Amino acid sequence: MATTLIDNATIIDGTGSSRFHGAIEIDGNRIKNVWRGQPDGRNAAQADQRIDAQGYVLAPGFIDLHSHADFTIHGGPAAETQLVQGVTTALVGNCGSSPFPIDSIAQIKRDKSHFDPEFIGDWVDAAGYVQATDEVHPGINLVLQLGLSSLRHFVVGDEERAATDAEILEMQQEIRRAAEAGVRGFSSGLIYAPGSFASKEEMIALVSTAAECGLLYSTHMRNESGKLLEAVAEAIDTAERAGARLEISHLKAMGPENHGKPRDALQLVEEARDRNVDVTVDVYPYTASSTTLTSRLPSFALDGGKAGLLAQLADEESRAAIASGLRARFGRDVDPDGVLIASLAPAAGDRDYISSIGLSLTQIGANEGCSAEEAAMRVLEAHQAGVAIVNHAMADSDVEFILKHPLVAVASDGWKMKRQGDGRPHPRSFGTFVRVLGHYSRDLGIISLETAVKKMTLQPAERIGLSDRGQIRPGNIADLVLFDPERVTDTSTFDDPWQLAVGIDRVWIAGKEAVVDGKITGERHGRIL
Repeated sequence: MATTLIDNATIIDGTGSSRFHGAIEIDGNRIKNVWRGQPDGRNAAQADQRIDAQGYVLAPGFIDLHSHADFTIHGGPAAETQLVQGVTTALVGNCGSSPFPIDSIAQIKRDKSHFDPEFIGDWVDAAGYVQATDEVHPGINLVLQLGLSSLRHFVVGDEERAATDAEILEMQQEIRRAAEAGVRGFSSGLIYAPGSFASKEEMIALVSTAAECGLLYSTHMRNESGKLLEAVAEAIDTAERAGARLEISHLKAMGPENHGKPRDALQLVEEARDRNVDVTVDVYPYTASSTTLTSRLPSFALDGGKAGLLAQLADEESRAAIASGLRARFGRDVDPDGVLIASLAPAAGDRDYISSIGLSLTQIGANEGCSAEEAAMRVLEAHQAGVAIVNHAMADSDVEFILKHPLVAVASDGWKMKRQGDGRPHPRSFGTFVRVLGHYSRDLGIISLETAVKKMTLQPAERIGLSDRGQIRPGNIADLVLFDPERVTDTSTFDDPWQLAVGIDRVWIAGKEAVVDGKITGERHGRIL
């Protein structure tokens, strides 16, 4: 097998330990040797390739603990936005959404239109998705999770009701089938219908089955604003009673009246760990979220899914109730000035709001001479309830506090794989990992570079159960990233998001070069792990 020697590097091994000057040898797809200082002369002379890494940091490949790339990797298999950030592996199927089990590809394209999903092939279950994804030869590794909303739609439907005992048993069996197909996690998005219709007792039953199968339980909690602490407590209690490993996804506090609550939320996590509950947290380094506009509506509005919502909007009394529910959130945890249209599904008729992409609900309302809540409903009606938003509602101080906490890993919550596209997506798809390295570590000094790397490598690897990734040590898979610590920068912004990160010089996946001199090689070396 071919060998590569990387020497004169500043090595940050992923454990959080201090950096050191050294070299490594890659033999085939694994790290064979790691030296502090210079390699022995015989190894250096015999290497098939030698790379002088003077001035660069060598780290394990970054692992994104919260991604939605499973909806877009088929359409952008090169994963350009990820590789130029140093991402080599992504945990997908988050927030209760996975591309299986499904009734049809058309159904999931309709229901998950906010992801702009692109699929090649056809399937109904996890095994079929695995096969179809392997055939497109992804540019990064994927680790799969089964999503609650996808599962509940498949078994129960979109009605706002409790699952029957028979339906719970069927969902449990689907979890077991997915685990047998290689899925490593079970996720929930408890603010998203139909997952939001699941009771706590239903969740305990399903998460218990996931735990029996050895799956991680990842949750986008039931509330991230006024009832954040109650949502954290629910997530912890569910995992504790189910005996599950718990990952609290992208911890945040939405709305000014809730800023500061992440401190108490993390206190609850620490107390749970004192009781031997296996719980950790992740965060993305931005003060804006991105999600569906429907997630800001009252729960009853999504009874029956998107079709049910559109029917309610066409009914005068139901429309007034939805407007009232939305208006009640304004000024508390939703600021219509901060809710911006990011992308839109195709228009249902002659009217569309394409020109309103990038505008807030307040601005659209002013343009139309209506309230912000009416503007929201008009956009939803025009675009078949397929509306993605960027929501500016968090505090810098909260993001910094969460990021510094030792139990918190870095994750993107992104899904854009291509370097170009439509709309104004959240910049987290393009810049999460380099933003932590550059803005938060180098520029602000919020965390050390060693800590930043650990939060992107060994911490997520251990959480997922990837025992031979996330750390530079002999025997591990050679997923590696070489970057310039002085130049690494995120260039994507909210106004101009379609910009790639800079400062990542080389990326290896299983010992094969995916990025060289900052440019993607075009060879795709990822797979489903």
